[in-house]
Amino acid sequence: MRDFPVQLDFLKQHSTFTRRWLSAHPDWEQWLSEVGATQVDQGKIFALLEPCQELLRKAQVDEAQFMSELRLARQRLIIWLGFRDLNGLADLEEVMHSLSLFAESAINLSIAFIRADLNERFGLPWNVELNLEMPLMVVGMGKLGGRELNLSSDIDLIFLYEHEGETQGGPKSLSHHEWFTRMGKRLIKLLAEHDTNGFVFRVDMRLRPNGDSGPLVCSLDMLEEYLLVQGREWERYAWIKGRLLAPLSTSNAFMHCEKKLEQLIRPFVYRRHLDYGVISAIRELHRQIQQEAERRSLKHEGRSRDIKLGRGGIREIEFLAQMFQLMRGGTDPQLRTRATLEVLTLLAQKGILPRQEVGQLSEAYIYLRRLEHRLQIWEDQQTHYLPDDPSSRMRLAKSMDLTTAPENEHTFMAGLDRHQSAVARYFEKAFVLDTSASLEQEPIEVDWQLQSSCFPLSSKRWQVWIESHKQKLLPEKSQAIVRKLVRKAADFLEAGKGSSPDADKVLLRFFDLLEAVAGRTAYLAILAEYPQALQNVLRLLTASQWGAQYLTRHPHLLDHLLNPRAEVALTKEPIEYWREVQVNLNLRLDDVLTHVDGAEQAMDVLRVTHHTETFITLLADLGIGVEKALTVEKVSDHLSTLADLIVQTTLERVWPGVAKKFDQSVALPPFAVIAYGKLGGKELGYASDLDLVFLFEAQEQNYAAQEMYGLLAKRMINWLTAYTSAGSLFEIDTRLRPNGSAGFLVTNAEAFKKYQLREGDNSAWVWEHQALTRARSCAGSEQVGSFFDDVRAEVLSQVRDIDLLRREISEMRQKVHAGHPNTSDKFDLKHDAGGMVDIEFTVQFLILAYASQYPRLIQNLGNIALLGIAAEVGLIDKDLAQAVSNAYRLFRSRQHRLRLDGHEKTRIEIALEPECIEARSAVLRLWENVFKSSALL
Repeated sequence: MRDFPVQLDFLKQHSTFTRRWLSAHPDWEQWLSEVGATQVDQGKIFALLEPCQELLRKAQVDEAQFMSELRLARQRLIIWLGFRDLNGLADLEEVMHSLSLFAESAINLSIAFIRADLNERFGLPWNVELNLEMPLMVVGMGKLGGRELNLSSDIDLIFLYEHEGETQGGPKSLSHHEWFTRMGKRLIKLLAEHDTNGFVFRVDMRLRPNGDSGPLVCSLDMLEEYLLVQGREWERYAWIKGRLLAPLSTSNAFMHCEKKLEQLIRPFVYRRHLDYGVISAIRELHRQIQQEAERRSLKHEGRSRDIKLGRGGIREIEFLAQMFQLMRGGTDPQLRTRATLEVLTLLAQKGILPRQEVGQLSEAYIYLRRLEHRLQIWEDQQTHYLPDDPSSRMRLAKSMDLTTAPENEHTFMAGLDRHQSAVARYFEKAFVLDTSASLEQEPIEVDWQLQSSCFPLSSKRWQVWIESHKQKLLPEKSQAIVRKLVRKAADFLEAGKGSSPDADKVLLRFFDLLEAVAGRTAYLAILAEYPQALQNVLRLLTASQWGAQYLTRHPHLLDHLLNPRAEVALTKEPIEYWREVQVNLNLRLDDVLTHVDGAEQAMDVLRVTHHTETFITLLADLGIGVEKALTVEKVSDHLSTLADLIVQTTLERVWPGVAKKFDQSVALPPFAVIAYGKLGGKELGYASDLDLVFLFEAQEQNYAAQEMYGLLAKRMINWLTAYTSAGSLFEIDTRLRPNGSAGFLVTNAEAFKKYQLREGDNSAWVWEHQALTRARSCAGSEQVGSFFDDVRAEVLSQVRDIDLLRREISEMRQKVHAGHPNTSDKFDLKHDAGGMVDIEFTVQFLILAYASQYPRLIQNLGNIALLGIAAEVGLIDKDLAQAVSNAYRLFRSRQHRLRLDGHEKTRIEIALEPECIEARSAVLRLWENVFKSSALL
């Protein structure tokens, strides 16, 4: 590292501002030698401002002296940060955060100074309801809001106050509006007015409601009305970075004001749904800014390259990040952060943008911001123009590189070009600035008709649509987009690019989707703006009727066909992946449960999360967006884990309301949800019901506990089954509880144990224990879940009369078969002899008959693993066990595909499928070996 004299000389070479101030204050060089190597932090900023603090502690404060000390502190900070930045001692974050913290501190000190004077003359604005002083609410916008100030930043401010009234406690009263207006004007003066020591910050107030023509300060009611009536798209973009700076963040008043402001701004900025309509709005804003940048460039010779507003500049990176925030921030609270680099990191983590792109954008942002600082510290000017003269560019090149081989102008410009070209490329890709790719840019074909021999049914449907009242009510632009989308879809399918066995059927599915979204311009925008999204939609509609219906019911899922992220999502470690899903789900729930209609919104959040994760699984299942499609086992694992998460989260969110009603203080109760059937065996499908039983721990005959946990279970069921504006979650079946529908909805754990261990040869006893072989605790108390595991193990490991058990399970199989008659010539993969039910009943028999001898059979590992264990301990032939395992896997896969194709009955022409004939034969041999019978044939 270079020594201080060399570092100081380097600073002076690249900053006439520094040379001028150090010449005027020679003692500052000694001070800089002492602090230059140390990181600037909050404590050191407060130390710089100590002279201002000292003045505030005096009874009489001279305004000119206060302003002077504030400005001197600012100049010292700029020199300190410039020294560290230019010499490579500080990273970009230190520079930006230090400047932003200084601005916040200067604002709050200035307010304290002004408040003392106004209080003495007019008293204070007062919130009578809260019995608190009503403070001036200063909102930092832009770079100050994002803690991203540069070395010669303007600060964008908005001044707010809570509500109207009169000041109290002074010799003369003022209206709140007049009091805060006086404070706002004086605050601007203290910060922006020039004196012999310069200024603190240039203040820009144009982002306030109605800009320069609006009042300097406005109440929250005025702001709310303005945003509702006049708020424009660019103001949503601006308010992303809006952050309350004053009153001081340690005060109760700050927390009160922050909550009020956040409740007002959040619904204006962030929509509850994915907002693709924002793309065209931000594209237009970008176009206007670029035109203004070009106009300025022509007006001022020697300003040919703007690294902020020009192509590939800082603003394009900010726009790119904030587009995704506006688009997705309503459904993902994590994206509501303000700092650009933080947003870019999140976009990579969530798979929204490729990590390589984010890496290049982040690298470019840091480079351009460092270059911006070097341009500005030269003369403390708010400039972003690259000088044209070679000597100045050479100076910049040297200031950007501290290696032993200094950059020359050519190398410097090549590096700058590389960064800006990357930014421009990714910006144009995100905003579809290649207009040839966007349907919105194509000319309108008013008289286009669907006429093709490939689409006889679709052609009729098209005629009905264009004559329909619904179509005629659409805006002309939406009508045109629909026409173009149908034309593109027909061309795609007719050309065979969709690999569709029935193009007409697929186009009909597309009509269903278009009718569902035609009135939602944001969804039309996805398909119109991004040809890849349209192609992926058609691939999905071709591959799965169930998927087509699911997408039509939940069109917000179109987002995942724009940038399929199934590969990223499902190749992560499961624990890491589900932790991320859970964190984001809880953030969103915390976000909405503060609202008046929080419970309803929370139910919507659960549904959207479930729909999203189900759809991601479906895409991976169908091979859309992934290199290798998921196996049916992986699909079931994913869907089962998702259901567990939803049930657990529902319990956590419903319990506080029940606890309050019954005056309970525990965070979570001794209550567990037991999953049976498909969820219990982790073999859940896309539309499977959940078979649930609710257990709790309490003293027997505790009717108060029975009532409390009964209410908890009822509310959980309501949350899980109610149909809301976001759709539905699950169908819940609770008939497997003790005594079935006649029993209590919730069961005391001890009573459950006695019930399961009761003696007698009641036929219900057999099927209940069969069901218990595929049961597990899926949510709630670990203690109660462990108790259930112990009961389950004790029940399953009982010594039984094997011949009697064989007869009872065989009879039960006959009843199940009779309940699902098949009069067709096709083979029912599940219910016919040699199908999946035979395999499941065989495994259940082996567990109940032999778990007392072989405890490994008690484990809830799934049928395939348990067949393997049974073979290892010698209960069945190993080769036959392997053949039946393969059959079970094959039948599940075929059933799964038939379900996706929309078939209610999963039956096949088995004579046409030799593989299935062989598989069925293996299952029948195992059944006959185990049950000594082939009665079903």
